[in-house]
Formats: sequence, C-alpha cells, structure tokens
Amino acid sequence: MKHKTIGILAHVDAGKTTFAEQLLFHTKSIPQRGRVDHRDAFLDSHEIEKARGITVFADQAIFRYHESHYTLIDTPGHVDFSPEMERAIQVMDYAIVIISAVEGVEGHTETVWNLLKKHCIPTFFFINKTDRVGADIHRVIEEIRINLTEDVCHIDNSFIDGKMDEPLIEFLAERNECLLDDYMAGGYEKKTWLTEMQQMIKNNAIFPLASGSALQDVGITDFLEKLDILTITDYVAETPFSGRVYKIRYDESGARTTFIKALSGTLKVRDEITYDHNEQEISEKVTQIRKYNGRKFQIVDKVEAGEVFALTGLSAVAAGDGLGSIQEKAHYEMIPTLKSKVIFDPTLNVKEVLKCFRMLDDEDPSLMVAWEEKFQEIHIHVMGTIQLEVLEQIVHDRFGFKVLFEKPEILYKETITSEVVGYGHFEPLKHYAEVHLRLEPGERQSGVRFVSDCHPDDLQVSYQNLIRHHLFEKEHRGILTGSALTDIKITLLTGRAHIKHTSGGDFREATLRALRQGLEKAENQLLEPYYDFKIKVDIEQMGRVLSDVQSAYGNFQNPETAGNKAIISGKVPVATFMDYGTILASFTQGRGTMSLVFGGYYPCHNQNEVMEKIQYDKNADPEYTSSSIFCSKGAGYSVPWDEAESKMHLLK
Repeated sequence: MKHKTIGILAHVDAGKTTFAEQLLFHTKSIPQRGRVDHRDAFLDSHEIEKARGITVFADQAIFRYHESHYTLIDTPGHVDFSPEMERAIQVMDYAIVIISAVEGVEGHTETVWNLLKKHCIPTFFFINKTDRVGADIHRVIEEIRINLTEDVCHIDNSFIDGKMDEPLIEFLAERNECLLDDYMAGGYEKKTWLTEMQQMIKNNAIFPLASGSALQDVGITDFLEKLDILTITDYVAETPFSGRVYKIRYDESGARTTFIKALSGTLKVRDEITYDHNEQEISEKVTQIRKYNGRKFQIVDKVEAGEVFALTGLSAVAAGDGLGSIQEKAHYEMIPTLKSKVIFDPTLNVKEVLKCFRMLDDEDPSLMVAWEEKFQEIHIHVMGTIQLEVLEQIVHDRFGFKVLFEKPEILYKETITSEVVGYGHFEPLKHYAEVHLRLEPGERQSGVRFVSDCHPDDLQVSYQNLIRHHLFEKEHRGILTGSALTDIKITLLTGRAHIKHTSGGDFREATLRALRQGLEKAENQLLEPYYDFKIKVDIEQMGRVLSDVQSAYGNFQNPETAGNKAIISGKVPVATFMDYGTILASFTQGRGTMSLVFGGYYPCHNQNEVMEKIQYDKNADPEYTSSSIFCSKGAGYSVPWDEAESKMHLLK
C-alpha cells in the first residue's frame, strides 16, 4: 500500500472544504457530504469553525483509492491562521491549491504558493466554482501563469485514461530533453511518458491543473483519478525510524497528543523515540499510537514510513521538531508581527490562567506566550484581530473562563550597529564567575548567533556550553524599548571559574551582565517588522498606490504591467500598512488585489516616537542589570557598568 499525504490549500472562501468533502464522499470515507454553510462539514468539526464558517485548525482525514492510502489535510484559508497552515505544509507529499473561477488568484493565494515553493511541495491546481456567474477559466489560468508559474498544464481534456493529447505532449517535451529526443526519434510511448510526467510533477518542474465545481460535484472524480495516477511516493520502512512533528493537541481528557509524519522506518507501541529539547537529547517511550480520521481515532500497534499519526507519551517535543535520525528543527516563514496583553478576571489564579495559555502555546508555538513577572501580565504574539476573537472563544469553551485582549501592538526588536566587548563578573561571597563577550552586528534576519573563541585551558568546555545555554534559554531584551534582541553575533572571548566557589547559576549571572554591559556601550537600533507586498490594480490606479506606499515609509521596485494591470512589489512597515487592505478595496471598488507576507525586520522609521511611547526604563528591569558584583572583605558589592571593566580579573 502506497502512503500519500495530500494537503488542500486556498484563499478563504475558494471552496476548499467543500472540495475535501467530495473527495471523502467519493472514496467512501464519509457516508454523506457536508457543507460549510450547513455547519456539518466533516473536517470543520470544531464549534468555532461551524459558527464562523471558516477552517481554523489543520485537521486530517484518511481514505483509500485504488492501491494508495491517503491522508488528507484541510488547512486554514484565513491569513490569521497561516502559521497553522505552514506547519501542515511541512508534512505534505503533494498539495492541491483551490482557486475560485470567479475571484481568480487572490492575495493569500500567492502567499500559499510561495510557501509551497519554499518547502518544495509538488502542487496541483483546481479551478473551482466553474458553475458560478462570472466564472472564467481561461482568465484564471492566465493569472496563474502571470502571478504563480508558467509551467502549469491543463489536464482536464489533455490526459484521459493515462494517455496524453498532442498539446500536453508538446508541453512536456519543451521542458524535458529526454522526452524531446524520444519524441523526435520514435514518437509517444505511453508508459515512458507517464513515468517522466510523474517525476516532473514530483520535482516541481510542472504543475497540473484541472477545473470543476465542488458544490455541484463536477470534475471531482475525474481529478481524483488523475491525482492518483500522477502522484508517487517512495517511503522505505526497512530503515531506522525518523519523523517530523507537525502539530500538538490536547485531547478532551487533557492528554498531550503529538501528530507526526513518519519519514522512514517503522514505529511500534513501547518503542523509544529520541529528540532534541533545549540542546539535550531526550528519549521517551510511545504509550499509544492513534490514526485520526476527523475527530475520531483508531488505536493501532504499528505505523510505517509515509503515514501520519498521533502519539501519546511524548512530554516535551514541539511542532517542527525532527525525531529519530532527523534532528534539525523546521524553520517557519509565517511569523506574527503583533503582540497583545491578556486581560482576565483578577479573582482568577494567574498561574492557572498561564498554565492554560502554555497549553495553547504548545498547540500554536507562534503565540510565543510570555509571562511578565514584574507586571504579572501574560502577553502573546498574534497574526491579527480575527485570531484574537477565536482565541477568546477557545479559552472560554475549553477552560471555562473569559478573557479579553488589548488592541494588538507592533512587535518591535532591537539590534546593535557597532562592535563592542561586554564584561560581566559575579562574585558575592562563595560564588564566582567572569565572562567576556564580543558583540557584533549580525546579518539582517540572522537572529542571535554564538561562537566561542575561548581556549579550553582558559575555561573548561562544560562552562563554555553553560554560557551558550544561558544565551539561548530565552529571548534577551535590548535597552531602547525592552524588545527582543536580534541580528547579533556573540563571541565568547574568555571566562573564569573558581575551583571551589563557582556554582550552578553563577555563569548565568555573569553572562547576562556581560551581555547587558556590552549593550550599554554599543550603538543600539530599533527594528520594526516589514511586509513584502505585491499589489495588482488597474494601470490608472498605479500612481495612487505608489504615493500611498511612499507615504507609509515603504519602498517599491519598478512596477510591471500585464495587459491593463499594474503590479507593484516592495517592502513597507507593518505599522503603517496593516490596514491598507480596506483602503485598497475602497478606491479600486474591490478589484485590486494585495498579498502581504512577513518580510523581516528593518530599521524603524520612527524610532524616537516609539521609544517615547513605550518608555522602557533599562535600569528598572528586574531580569537584567549591567552592573557587576565583586567581593571585598568577605562581602559582595555592586559596580556600575561604566566602571566594571577596570575591575575585571582577566584584564589585570
């Protein structure tokens, strides 16, 4: 039995969930077709999804067709739930992108396409709603070729019973030298050409396209037949187990459930799984294996490469983690640029509220739930206001209490623009540690990097690893606004321990003081999130868009034209452009399209204004101090950052 994981993705309201219902019905996985507007869709089973009529969670179903066993993943189409969609993408063998025959390629369609390209997921297109007034298949195909890829081939009438017509043969031959030579020498041979077409799809060289109406059940079975013929997988069960975690869920009993795609080998109940957690290798036993079909599951004893399943028994693994022989963690592009404070009844136990949000953070790590001890506040990162509305309902339904959220604010970061050396010393009575760190500006979007130039003779490797651990155990704050530090290279130059007095937390104290002392001496810079935008409007509206982008402190590339349309791309601050969709829809009467994707952090356009608004007091942060502690006459005393360097033991 061949295992294939197929994902369905689309801009919201393109009909993706209805399309999924038809596939499940025709393969006898469900007894009847549900509808989103009737609130009975099989994969939109959560009350929130039924109430709102949108997909919020990436749920899975299973079905068999001919000799293949399919896992179907229906993903959210709303931009606020893009991180959930991206986590699901990482375990797909193939993707089906649904595009409305009326609306065509919309802004979020391009976001979906770019993510699929980044993760190298072979993709099929299905143009849906061909029965609707205003449907234009040829226009949509042209939009796909202009905005997504030129290598799209229409297979509705070109590929029947595994045999290709002349236009498809020419299309393939133009993109495959072996097929071209074969065609010139002897013509078309069905088996050879089918094998080559399968490989071209798998290698992202071509992208098949079909059309129909999911609601009216037109073109669905024909598409399924062609999908089955044209998709291939080559998973190997006779190798060591490896897998990728794509989501965490807590079931109704509160048990932590880990959803995994097996990439190689087999896994049985009571087997041990190894994974990396906070730079430590953890090994845990599998207590139960579940195969989910919607919200129901079947308990099995064994799974093999290519299958998607859920485990109980893993306590610390996170979405994106590699398991077994694959240890590297997945990298995600869909990063929230907003933050919000959780508001809850002060009579509630704050630790219990935090515990609930930690569970939500396990399920959606993009939330990055943070506890501000000084203010006794919980903060989260979000994509937008719709996500906050959904979170309010989730908390109420699952945990039984009400929360509100403050208006989302921009999530700033900080970096440095000069090279400095930071010094930290921690020596109260019977404690000792000293750390010297060189801080340098890092490449944009590089995060925090660490290297050690310290010789083991000066500081043993175990202490060097401890310093590295403390630098990565949490995000560190800059001194301008208290925002997260990024785009910085930290080099351990040297350090010192005491054979008797150095204890566990001493190097943490010295390391954080060295980091902070360096920041005090450096030239600091505030960064803000930017969008990569792509806007398509009528040519006569191009001037308005260019003016708006400039007014929003953005920049753009030379506009392109396609027919009577202008396409403008560039970068613009999230703070000034997050509400531009409403403006664009107004002056284009809804005909303009816009794609906004997180494009990284760049220098803030209004740094002083933001600093004045936040009013961060770097000297009053309870988690950080730039002073060092030295010992004299049996007692420790504090030395401010600008005097500490002269007292460092390793500089004498």
